[in-house]
Amino acid sequence: MDFAHHFGLKKLARGGMIALSLGLSGLLLSACQNDPDIDITKLKADTDPPDVLYRQGLANLNAGKTTEAARKFDAIDREHPFSEYARKALVMKAFVAYRNGQSQDAITAATRYLNLYPQSEDAAYAQYIVGLAYSKQIPTVTQDQKPAFKTIEAMQTVIDKYPTSEYVEDARAKLRFAKDQLAGKEMQVGRYYLERKEYLAAASRFRTVVEQYPTTNQVEEALARLVETYFAMGVTSEAQTAAAVLGHNYPDSQWYADSYKLLQGNGLEPRENGGSWISRAGKNLIGA
Repeated sequence: MDFAHHFGLKKLARGGMIALSLGLSGLLLSACQNDPDIDITKLKADTDPPDVLYRQGLANLNAGKTTEAARKFDAIDREHPFSEYARKALVMKAFVAYRNGQSQDAITAATRYLNLYPQSEDAAYAQYIVGLAYSKQIPTVTQDQKPAFKTIEAMQTVIDKYPTSEYVEDARAKLRFAKDQLAGKEMQVGRYYLERKEYLAAASRFRTVVEQYPTTNQVEEALARLVETYFAMGVTSEAQTAAAVLGHNYPDSQWYADSYKLLQGNGLEPRENGGSWISRAGKNLIGA
């Protein structure tokens, strides 16, 4: 093969490669234009300095490009692990994961942050994200309530460890919601036993609500169910005490009206026995 022929083949091959490259570029550009979450900063390897990557991550996040924002924060964590921006990027990874509905990823990133930087200024926020992520996983009362327990644990840590943080108020609200769920679960099981006349098991569940979740929205019904349960068992003193505590704390409640009617129809009335566990627990109720 002569040199000219060989050069011509090489030129042709090179021309083909250029054409192929241009074609691929066009396809990439078309794909980028159609991708709703494409990087608004630039398309290149994530080798920029950490401060640049961090600003790009924030820019993408502010534009609603959360996938690209996460990629930038991941790049900082991977390429610049010992920089100050790696600390900032890690808590932002947790936030973006939570925002994307990736609760377990958010918990993992935030927990890692707390392990690495327990005394940092963003530690309260990382702990709050853990609580938020667990709160998002709380199911209906008919299902397992492990996420509710985890929410209580995480949000109580926010309240106890970071009492002056801006997240305390919402942490308390999420805490109340989680406790309402747990109390609701106890009520569901208690009603199940009551319907089947398994009174001891039912009373145990209703007692748990009154003693362990006294500030929840389930307490009124729990006291009324105790009136019903103890009356059915023939333990009238406890039934009367439960009605008295219910009437003292929630005098306008329909639950109290029903309990009063049940006792009155059988020649009884609400009467508190100060030695009863119900009387002691009544001092902690929301209406006490």
